[in-house]
Amino acid sequence: MKGADTGRSGELRLLAGRMGRDLEDASALEVLRWAVDTFGSRFCVTSSMEDAVVAHLASRAKPGVDVVFLDTGYHFPETIGTRDAVEAVMDVNVITLTPRRSVAEQDAEHGPRLHDRDPDLCCALRKVKPLEEGLTAYDAWATGLRRDESETRANTPVVGWDEKRRKVKVSPIARWTQADVDAYVAEHGVLTNPLLTDGYASVGCAPCTRRVLEGEDARAGRWAGRAKTECGLHG
Repeated sequence: MKGADTGRSGELRLLAGRMGRDLEDASALEVLRWAVDTFGSRFCVTSSMEDAVVAHLASRAKPGVDVVFLDTGYHFPETIGTRDAVEAVMDVNVITLTPRRSVAEQDAEHGPRLHDRDPDLCCALRKVKPLEEGLTAYDAWATGLRRDESETRANTPVVGWDEKRRKVKVSPIARWTQADVDAYVAEHGVLTNPLLTDGYASVGCAPCTRRVLEGEDARAGRWAGRAKTECGLHG
């Protein structure tokens, strides 16, 4: 069985590398249509509910597509409201993942405000592990990563290999700019998190997110004052 899994992973890795090259100049919708045609029900979209752009695109490629959302227990009310609105008005199947322990249970085990003392561990418990478990039913997952968001995302492939989870990782809007996102939102009336109009350029958990200052990149408001720039979901 292990050998079969290894063989399947090898095939997927090679496929991801080849299609990353072949689809580099394809439109976001073409990339998603390829993913849907290739993986069918074993493909999902993940969304932080910062906006619903990729979910909207994917619903055009596959109405009723699974949209996976991580409810960490620390989200802004606006983020939960965006999730609920997406579920109500878009042709998608929202799947909410939660950590094994509630915030109160985590506080009892690790002490309160773990996100301040050890944000990497907090992210691992409340984001990385739940997503790892939630993606077991899929061979490929889509993200809203864009190359212009930060230096750490500058080389994001349109289709790549997620070595940690042994899955194909699709980033259909990797080549988009913020202007492209804004234009798509305006053209299609896509839902966005209200915090994006209140000084937040990137929306994560409330304790670890602040408004950005003029001239800062979109990710500067996440874990401000720390060397940490990613939660661990994307490296």
